[in-house]
Amino acid sequence: MATVDLTTDNFKDVVANNDILIIDFWASWCAPCRSFAPTFEAASEQHADIVFAKVNTEEQQELAAAFNIRSIPTLMVFREQVIVYADAGALPATGLQQLIDGVRGLDMEQVRAEVAAQGE
Repeated sequence: MATVDLTTDNFKDVVANNDILIIDFWASWCAPCRSFAPTFEAASEQHADIVFAKVNTEEQQELAAAFNIRSIPTLMVFREQVIVYADAGALPATGLQQLIDGVRGLDMEQVRAEVAAQGE
């Protein structure tokens, strides 16, 4: 599956309608972003059940600011509309696969309980 370009217009719908969403915050001038792009695209082809999306931080400054993106590339993962991972830096293919495996293995009831406990 090709990656989806996220914008302020489609962001909420994409998050709401997909079980697992992996977002790459990037910019065209960023060399690490450009070198990570083929790895991200290859993973999107291998995992048809996951939506892979990109946010161009130059074009979508409001969206990048909403998530306090300060370094790129930054990967963010939503599982069932909950942010379960957010970290700056490009991952090698094996690291991205480990992240995907970890996200798939999450007990979302436990994650939601932990999120609720932090809010108290």
